[in-house]
Amino acid sequence: MDWKVKETKKDFSGDLLEKYSPIILGLLYGRGIIEEEDIEKYFSFDYEQVFKDLSKISGLEMAVVRIEEALKKKEQVAIYGDYDADGVTATAVLKEALADVGFPSVICYFPDRQTEGYGLNEKALKYLKEQGAKLIITVDCGITNVAEVEKANQLGMEIIITDHHHAPLQLPRAVALINPNLPESGFDFKKLAGVGVAFKLAAALYERLAPEKKDQLKWALDLVAIGTIADCVSLLGENRTLVKYGLVVLSKTRRAGLLELFQVGRINVSEDKVPDTHTVAFQIAPRINAAGRIDHASASYEVLVGKDPVVARVLALELEDKNQKRQKITAEIFREVQILANNSFKDKNFIFASNEHWPMGILGLVAGKITGEFGKPAMVLQRKDGLYAGSLRSVPEVNLMEVITRCSTLVERFGGHSQAAGVSVLDENIEKFCDKMTLEIDKELKGKEISPSIEIDCEISVADIGWELVDELKKMEPFGEGNREPVFCAKNFVICEVKVVGNGQKHLKLAVRGGLDSSKIFDAIGFSLAEKFPNIKKDDRIDIVFNLEEDEWNANKKIQIKLIDLKITT
Repeated sequence: MDWKVKETKKDFSGDLLEKYSPIILGLLYGRGIIEEEDIEKYFSFDYEQVFKDLSKISGLEMAVVRIEEALKKKEQVAIYGDYDADGVTATAVLKEALADVGFPSVICYFPDRQTEGYGLNEKALKYLKEQGAKLIITVDCGITNVAEVEKANQLGMEIIITDHHHAPLQLPRAVALINPNLPESGFDFKKLAGVGVAFKLAAALYERLAPEKKDQLKWALDLVAIGTIADCVSLLGENRTLVKYGLVVLSKTRRAGLLELFQVGRINVSEDKVPDTHTVAFQIAPRINAAGRIDHASASYEVLVGKDPVVARVLALELEDKNQKRQKITAEIFREVQILANNSFKDKNFIFASNEHWPMGILGLVAGKITGEFGKPAMVLQRKDGLYAGSLRSVPEVNLMEVITRCSTLVERFGGHSQAAGVSVLDENIEKFCDKMTLEIDKELKGKEISPSIEIDCEISVADIGWELVDELKKMEPFGEGNREPVFCAKNFVICEVKVVGNGQKHLKLAVRGGLDSSKIFDAIGFSLAEKFPNIKKDDRIDIVFNLEEDEWNANKKIQIKLIDLKITT
């Protein structure tokens, strides 16, 4: 695999060097954070800034006025949420805010991923009408549902849409549209997750209807952090602040369901152990997502809002079971598509596969794994009742929404982001659609060399590795999309000790010294690298790509190198 070291600036002003090391400044430069003012903002976490200029956000005032009217008229309000972790957390945030400002009863509705699909649908609207709903507030969905909003209007219901997905040219005729991706949206920060948009609406509701309770909103930050991290949006700007404080609230969460989820899943979160984004992304979010992928999102929602510890325990065990099933099914389908990709798409830029037996909730995960494995855009679909529906994932060089838009005459429905999208295509159009997508992706990639590579933030020396750098890196947290954990490379290490560890003997554990004359010895762990380097041995000289982190065991702290890749040089 190729190693590509980012170009970065070397000569920083004296004023900046008095505050920050050249390595940290180089890392920030690589993230587009260059000016001193932007650097200061990056390292400051001003919670109050999140609520600044709410009045400028398009649609927010209209939404609050309509919700206030519903409260005065004692109308039944429904929240229509997406079935993933972002949608479920957004629903919970808004439901709790509505209850806090005076609504005695709010219906929360999640469509069934398998039978209803993404977004509003007519069957659900008729059900909500039967339940007496006069006002429906969508979270994390709705911006593409032009026909469905018209149907709601015909049924005598009004819609407020809060969403963060790509906004089409034709917009629904809703009471209010709140979406950072709308032209002139009024959002200062346009990369909020669905839960972040719902949080803005909740803040505006408190300001107008219950200003004395506004401080309560900070206890919803645990949900905001989970939804934001799970949806893989940029962890810069406001998201950085929301997640930073959200992780602290998560460590102190009072939610019975989350506490049981931590216990059942053996997730180390407590007041003494503030979770990092990795813990949320790979341990908490998958369990929240599991219900919507395998069965129905209502179980995840109840885990987030339920107060009975006994019920919470049962639901947490249920989510744990669903998550294990999800892992097994994902692995099985991935193997099937992997074989197909190796046999039929070796020389193609676009990988696609379909099967009537593959569950909808797994398709995005499989598409993501295929894209990660082959470095190409991938689409995985389920065929059912004359319709192909599923998910796409992409590489940075290909914007899915732009490509699918150019194929839109062949598509029934589509939506999403530049790197992740969903589509529905009629049986009669699927072949033409796949051909057209392949052609358009070929055009996007023409003249571009795409090969598996590791992007390295900067090269450092052994002398740079120490507690001062580790402490500075901690200040750059939380890490995630747009603010990834820094990737370093360093050369001329000597292996002092080699062990193969872990279940299945998959992991490589090394003790390495920074050159023959160095007294510095570091522990290094390479997860799933043992098979890749079966012949590595003591005294080998190596160059390494790695993350740098603090490892704590039995109250003892040490610097650990987390290996990403290595090259044996002698």
